[in-house]
Amino acid sequence: MTSDPVDILDDLADQAAEEFEAYRQPDEFKDVSLVIDNNDPDRPTLIVHVEREDADTLADEIEDFLQERRARTQRERHSDTDVRVLATVG
Repeated sequence: MTSDPVDILDDLADQAAEEFEAYRQPDEFKDVSLVIDNNDPDRPTLIVHVEREDADTLADEIEDFLQERRARTQRERHSDTDVRVLATVG
């Protein structure tokens, strides 16, 4: 098992994409988007962007999912329909 935070976040992003696949349908607007921000090499971050009505409910599920996998999470709420869950590891 790797201890590189970017590799761990990449694996976590793959798991989240699979778990929340219903919200990430191809050829449609995606309610859930995933990106790894590694601009800060000391603290890479998985950003899960939820954009939909009642985004907080889905963000709760995503946050629980990530925390169960030992990620530390933080939430950014931009509006009722725009929430980002930030996850770090290590």
